[in-house]
Amino acid sequence: MKKIESEFTASERRFLRSLSTPAKIQNFLDKIPYHLADTAWSPRVVIREKSAHCLEGAIFAAAALRENGHPPLLLDLEAVRDTDHVIAPYRQGGAWGAIATSNYSGVRFRSPIYRSLRELALSYFESYFNLRGERTLRTFSQPMNLARYDKLHWTTSEKPVWFIVEDLFELKHTKLLTKAMEKNLVRLDERSFKAGLFGHRKKR
Repeated sequence: MKKIESEFTASERRFLRSLSTPAKIQNFLDKIPYHLADTAWSPRVVIREKSAHCLEGAIFAAAALRENGHPPLLLDLEAVRDTDHVIAPYRQGGAWGAIATSNYSGVRFRSPIYRSLRELALSYFESYFNLRGERTLRTFSQPMNLARYDKLHWTTSEKPVWFIVEDLFELKHTKLLTKAMEKNLVRLDERSFKAGLFGHRKKR
């Protein structure tokens, strides 16, 4: 990967480089509160506020991965009757894994064991559901390399980084299910539903 000049301060770089593995990045995201505000914070703001939602967590993870030698990638998981989910995929030993934060317990970290991005995306299917218990994941996007936004200072901007979201949703998405598969889907059982909502936060 082409070496880039980091815009982070020395203390920010030290912090990000201390998150030297995907598991350490995930551990940081798991420890900070998940918030429900309609924001699009840069990684710098996430570090300062010590909070993040799905999108912000993935963008932060991409920046932390980059500081530790990985390309800064995002992947959009698209759903029906539900919100999209954004993850930060990474590759180790020729296999894909992902870092993510979520209001649902089952759609976060993935170990690097998946042979393709399709396999990685499918690993989220059973745990991706709405509050009616419907399994809602349908497509996944091409990976987006956030280096394309370096001139817009995506890592350190004090302004919202909505430009990332706008382009992410415009990427080509690939279907995971056929119409016949969709027809045969059943709702989650009560135990799986409750497990997936462990730690779930509601808007007041």
